[in-house]
Amino acid sequence: MSSSLLWAVDVYGKVYSLSTTRGRWERDEDTLLELKRVTAGQRCSWGIGCDHHVYLNIDPGEVPIRYREETYENQRWNPVDGFTDVLLPTDRWAWSDLTGGTAQPLHSFLLPSNSWEWEGDWYVDQVCAGGDPIETGGWEYAVDFPANFSREKKWNSCVCRRRWIRDRIYKARGSWTKIPLDHPKQPPLPLSDVSCGGWEMSDQPGRYHFLWGVSQQGQVWFRSGILPQVPEGQCWEQVEAPREVAQISAGPGDLLWAVLWDGQLLVRTGICLDSPTGSSWVVVDSPPVKEGGTIHVAVGVSVVWAVTKDYKVWFRRGVNSHNPCGSGWISIGGEMMMVDVGLNDQVWGVGEDRGLYFRKGVTPSEPSGRGWIPWRIYTHMSGPPPPPPLPSLLFSAGCEFGGQVTNASHGSVLTCEDSGDTELLLTTIPPRPQDTPKAFIPTSDSFISSLVADREPLRTPTPSPKKPPQGKGSESTPAPMCNVDLDAAQSPQGEASSLGRAGDVGPPTSVATYPLGLEPSLGLGEEDGPVWAWISGGGCDVDHTAQMTWLRPAGTEEHSPAYQNIRPLPKLSNEHCTGQSVWVRKGSMRWWRDWKPYRWVDVGVALEQSTNVNGKRDAIFFIYFTQYDEKKYLHVFISDVTVLVPVLKENSHHAFAVYTSDSTKQRWPLILSAQTEKDMADWLSLLAGCCCEARGIRGTPSRQALWSVTSKGDVMVHEPSPCLEAPAHTLPCDMMFWLQVPGHLRCVESNSLGVVWGIGYDGTAWVYSGSGSLLGNCSGILESSYRCILHTQTDGRTVYIYENQRWNPVTGYTDKLLPTDRFPWSDDNGFTECTKSTTHPPSPQWSWVTEWAVDLAFSGGTDKEGWQYAADFPVTFHGNKSLKDFVRRRRWVRKCKITLTAPWQEVPPIPLSDITVLPCLAQSSMEQVSVWGLSDKGDVLCRLGVTPQNPAGSSWLHVGTDQPFKSISIGGGHQVWAIARDRAVFYRGSVSARNPAGECWYHIPSPPKQSLRQLSVGRTSVYAVDENSNLWYRQGLTPSYPQGSAWELLSNNVTKVSVGPLDQVWVIADWVPGCPSELSVPGAVCHRLGVGPMQPKGQSWDYGIGVSHYQLVLILMSAPNGTVFPK
Repeated sequence: MSSSLLWAVDVYGKVYSLSTTRGRWERDEDTLLELKRVTAGQRCSWGIGCDHHVYLNIDPGEVPIRYREETYENQRWNPVDGFTDVLLPTDRWAWSDLTGGTAQPLHSFLLPSNSWEWEGDWYVDQVCAGGDPIETGGWEYAVDFPANFSREKKWNSCVCRRRWIRDRIYKARGSWTKIPLDHPKQPPLPLSDVSCGGWEMSDQPGRYHFLWGVSQQGQVWFRSGILPQVPEGQCWEQVEAPREVAQISAGPGDLLWAVLWDGQLLVRTGICLDSPTGSSWVVVDSPPVKEGGTIHVAVGVSVVWAVTKDYKVWFRRGVNSHNPCGSGWISIGGEMMMVDVGLNDQVWGVGEDRGLYFRKGVTPSEPSGRGWIPWRIYTHMSGPPPPPPLPSLLFSAGCEFGGQVTNASHGSVLTCEDSGDTELLLTTIPPRPQDTPKAFIPTSDSFISSLVADREPLRTPTPSPKKPPQGKGSESTPAPMCNVDLDAAQSPQGEASSLGRAGDVGPPTSVATYPLGLEPSLGLGEEDGPVWAWISGGGCDVDHTAQMTWLRPAGTEEHSPAYQNIRPLPKLSNEHCTGQSVWVRKGSMRWWRDWKPYRWVDVGVALEQSTNVNGKRDAIFFIYFTQYDEKKYLHVFISDVTVLVPVLKENSHHAFAVYTSDSTKQRWPLILSAQTEKDMADWLSLLAGCCCEARGIRGTPSRQALWSVTSKGDVMVHEPSPCLEAPAHTLPCDMMFWLQVPGHLRCVESNSLGVVWGIGYDGTAWVYSGSGSLLGNCSGILESSYRCILHTQTDGRTVYIYENQRWNPVTGYTDKLLPTDRFPWSDDNGFTECTKSTTHPPSPQWSWVTEWAVDLAFSGGTDKEGWQYAADFPVTFHGNKSLKDFVRRRRWVRKCKITLTAPWQEVPPIPLSDITVLPCLAQSSMEQVSVWGLSDKGDVLCRLGVTPQNPAGSSWLHVGTDQPFKSISIGGGHQVWAIARDRAVFYRGSVSARNPAGECWYHIPSPPKQSLRQLSVGRTSVYAVDENSNLWYRQGLTPSYPQGSAWELLSNNVTKVSVGPLDQVWVIADWVPGCPSELSVPGAVCHRLGVGPMQPKGQSWDYGIGVSHYQLVLILMSAPNGTVFPK
């Protein structure tokens, strides 16, 4: 097979070619060349540059491309001078073309482009004259113009002519060059797409090419004059189209299809050698898809392929020269960005993962093929493929996995023949004495065998199974996580080492800390290979009988980062593990695919929990489906899960997120959606139970637990381990396991004696009863050792939407706004459209309790109809209309309510806005626990009678103030600090166990030019957060001078702060450093490292979980600190 080229372009415009004889991608030598698209034909290729110019590349060949320029020298005889160039006014030009109608002097001939060079100088053509140059000089004679010329001069020969010729040769073969602009005609507007074809319509050796283009305005253009001796063509001609065209594709024959901007398709009829532009257009319906239409079409000799807006691939049946429109669409498996049909109707494609794919099994009898092959040819820069890594094994009762296993992340999955119904399987496999015990990672034989029933067993011995590494030391270093502190001191480099997990046995580990501003790389580097955007196989001469040794299927690790954990389903061996019982539950869900285009995908799921002979339990959660005709799966080790939480996701009301430490770093948790609310609750309960089993967590939260709430109001708790506050080897925040506790709160406070208070969104105070089910009902897997004492908890929220109007002279105020204005019905900032009909409660658990009503109590004042006025959006609004007010808005309000059963007891009757509980050590003994609060009106309250046995207390004691307060905190030694609504800071003096209300308030100066909004008090430290999200530390606190001396700026990017009894500091970051812009929103848990007696301010921050894109934003956190510093 002779060599031919396959062309491709990556997302950066770099151009690559692959020779079928060398079998390797090679970068174009012109490193400055950047193309957006390429189209290949036989022996030549065209492309559109990022500079909007059209480029041409002609394959190297032995026969040079020459073009002969010619012009004629004309003379007339007169009696005085004989033959001279002085002609009659009615004669032709002295130098002209053959017909004489165009003047062509020698100096008027210029090279059309830099791709050509002259091959010699002008000379007289003697062959045309047929005589000797010495005798005739190449002249031909005739009676007059334009009579027949002959080489013989006669008595009546009054005119003569001779032909001058000069050859130019095309010198730019094998390189990309710009084609010349049309002169004097205007070139077409910048082109957005080109496609060449038509070379099989001619039997001539050189073959003609037809080049079609589409401008950015949707016009169709045709490049005329393309000949074997004129590869660049002559000029562009516009071909009228009924509507704007977005993309075009020409086949090697007479087929031409185009995609309209609205997704419909056009077919050009009447194309032939005599009429290369065709005669008319025919509209063809796009494939039947729910939303949108076609975005890409590819044409071959007698086939048409299309890609719709959902990236599904379609094949048009019944297409041929006599019926160019075909007869119908056939859906083809796979999801592609674009496809291209090459020679012999072979199909190439760029997948959604930006990898390259080849359609296998395309034959004349089966033109649609049999499946997609993902493949990769290494570039000359990347070198040969690296050796495969040593396999780690997943195995369990009756089966083993082969292939590499890494921590689960966003990934891939595979199709199984499951019915999708939930199954519960419990099998016990007796131990075999002759078997050597192996490391235990459970996987059910029944589940995996059903997935790979069509695969052959392994024929080679497998290595000894090893449990996948759980620390960071065994894997490549992840992208640096970021410090929430812009100015904080950084730990020395090299301090990072492998990270340990609570409960792990092994050498001590430490936490890696990183500076702010280093964003993780979200794309592929040069070492990972190109990220493909376009491919053209029109010049690649392969067929179904060719042996393409260079076409090797690619491993999933060769794709984009989103595919790095997609794994083909491995083969199984017949070896059985030692005796163990396996519990399996299967079902069907939808998975939010975390690479573009993001969408919900129907998947099968399975949870396997196994118990070995030693009674140790472990579990793996599988997600599986078919990707490009290959069965694949995604797995998550239950012991790696850090949080399970319901989320609010578009087009799904029953979704939940599964976080691991890796997904926290990558900001991409695993999002799944169940069919019903009950299914989601069952799966969450089941997974939570398995997570607790894997970590040995039983019963209610301990007194040392860390509490937090999310922006959705979910209550989360973390059971600390001794290494949580260890100064040398601190447990990283991203490895902390958070478990949801039933309930719905806006804020929560706790201490190490088990006293936990919370406030709902409606201001109701709640106290944790201490008897609620932490693990939930786990369908028989876990046995609860305690009896649940639950209460009915209710909470309410107020939903706001805004009605916006603009004034015009004709109709006055109306909802007809300017194109640059906000929506007529929107949220507060106007970016999101929110109407009465489309605005729903926060989740299905909520229900409306009122109808929509105008909010007349809107801050800033309103008129009697609730309107606020302003000069324009979004300046400050006011309640009184003036002559300069051209826009107005009013706020509509509606209340909703949630009712659930949870371990929270109501504390009536005063609504609260803030609460604080006295922090203390776990070994402390107190008769009463100090609890302070603020009413919704700003009154300061002190709760009496609070004990670990009676956490709700008995009554409220009013503490006098001269103004309302908005934040309050009590620390060690009964230090009470508060912030008034006018932003003044106060310290309450003489507070003690015997005098719980204290005596008087002392005014504390605020930081210069700053207004504080929240504070937290520890044993010997006070931290505060201002309105600009800066974190301040109070210096100079001593027992003799508890008010301190000055404020010191410690960090920025902080929303909330919580300080423990030993001055441990936890904050909620205002935004996630290093996160993509679409995900960079409030809600990351951060822990201050290095806090101690000699370093009261600590040294650096450790970043943890929290991405509010999935509504897992910890907006308030209480650090009771049951853990203590090792001495």
